[in-house]
Amino acid sequence: MVELTISSATARSSFLRSDLTVDVPADATVLDVKRKIAQAYPKFKVVRQKLTLKGEKKALEDDAKLDAVLGGKTELQVKDLGPQISWRTVFLIEYAGPLVIHPLIYYFPKVFYGQEVVHSKLQKYIFAFVMLHFIKRELESVFVHRFSHGTMPFLFVFRNSAYYHIFYGLFLALDIYRPKYGAGSPAIVGTYRDNQNVLYAATAFWLWAQLSNFHTHMTLRNLRPPGTRKRGIPYGYGFSLVSCPNYLFEILAWLVPVVLTGSIASYLYITICIGILSMWALQRHRNYKKQFGKEYPRNRKALFPFIL
Repeated sequence: MVELTISSATARSSFLRSDLTVDVPADATVLDVKRKIAQAYPKFKVVRQKLTLKGEKKALEDDAKLDAVLGGKTELQVKDLGPQISWRTVFLIEYAGPLVIHPLIYYFPKVFYGQEVVHSKLQKYIFAFVMLHFIKRELESVFVHRFSHGTMPFLFVFRNSAYYHIFYGLFLALDIYRPKYGAGSPAIVGTYRDNQNVLYAATAFWLWAQLSNFHTHMTLRNLRPPGTRKRGIPYGYGFSLVSCPNYLFEILAWLVPVVLTGSIASYLYITICIGILSMWALQRHRNYKKQFGKEYPRNRKALFPFIL
């Protein structure tokens, strides 16, 4: 058995008022220690705990063996992460925003613009693209995605949702369903925006990007057995060029409304989208290279083939 001393990482811990001593088997994991803490403080649930070596800030992974991380030390610190919410629930809340906001503005234009809007074919196509995209996202969140971390701090849901609700929801909907893009508008009549062949071509490209994105998600899902955090090197469609083809295909799909409308809101969200996904892709790319070393394909870029 190993005797560990657990102290609070912060002076204002919600639960751990004094040092706690726990005994665990020599082959125990970090998760086993968290369960011991939860036994002593039942309201201090495992998902709320961040365990670190005393004096350090890096969190210890739940599945890490103590003999591999302690290095002879017997003192750990625990931080209360606060109330938690599952990542799956966060995703569902994020994507629900545009699914509510777009129909409201599309079907009740007089409330938002002070006048009725006869929707053009362009607006009908964009509305369909947006709704189908986020319905797909909701279904993938329930049936496809496997999350390496089960929960996140509850308050983060407001920050994460704001991105989707404001930029993909409110700003985009208000801009593209307004009278400027309605049927009979000079911005529509006689332009490529009213050309049925252009709309068919845009739909085909959008559908290809969405199906490619879904294929990538399935590839990543199949690399992680249920209930594990195991990672493998992804190969196949898209992965021969970049580490995150799912992000690349998502950007390509969202470029369709940008090209079709040329609206200010579409330029704003695609700029933010590329910026955020670039950061995420670079981080994942670095993690792949760090984890797999020389085994990881050297010619892959993070997000954009041959560029980034």
